[in-house]
Amino acid sequence: MDDGTSTNETRLGAVRDIQFAIDKLHLDDDMLVIAGDNLLDFSLQQFVRYAHEKQTSCIMRFWEKDEQRLLKCGVVTVDDNDRILRMTEKSPTPETHWCTPPFYFYTRQDARLVQKGIESGCGVDAPGSYIAWLCTQTPVHAMEMPGRRYDIGNLQSYEQVQRDYQGITV
Repeated sequence: MDDGTSTNETRLGAVRDIQFAIDKLHLDDDMLVIAGDNLLDFSLQQFVRYAHEKQTSCIMRFWEKDEQRLLKCGVVTVDDNDRILRMTEKSPTPETHWCTPPFYFYTRQDARLVQKGIESGCGVDAPGSYIAWLCTQTPVHAMEMPGRRYDIGNLQSYEQVQRDYQGITV
C-alpha cells in the first residue's frame, strides 16, 4: 500500500502505517504484524496458538546477551506468566535482556485501539511503541521465540542471510 510518502521527513512512522493499513483495508479482526525486513526459521503457527491461549495481544521475546545490540532494541520485563510489566524502546539503560523483535499479534479489540494510542502520545516511529503503550492499558503477553530471526538491515546482513538461511526448521 502506498501512503504517498516520498521522503524520510514525511513518512508516517511504523505505528501510523499500521493505522493507515487498518483504515485503508477496513480491517476489523485479529492482526499479525511483522516487520518486512526480518526472515524467520520457524513457523508462526505456535505464536498464533499462544495468543489464542492467552486471549490477549502478544509479542515475541528472546534473550540478547550483547549489551550493544540490546541498546538498539525494544526491551521487555515480564512476570512468571509471561505478562508484560514494562516495555521500552531503545533504552540507554535496559532493565532486562529480553529483546523484542517486531512480531506482534493484536487482538481485534486491541487493533481498534491503535488510533487511541497515537492520540495518547505513544511513539509512532518504532512499531513496539504501540505495544509499550498498550501494556499500560490491558494485559499483553510475551512468548519466548522458538527459533532464530534474521534482521536484514543492510547489504552485509542480506549477504549473510543468503549464506546461512536454511528455511523454516522449527
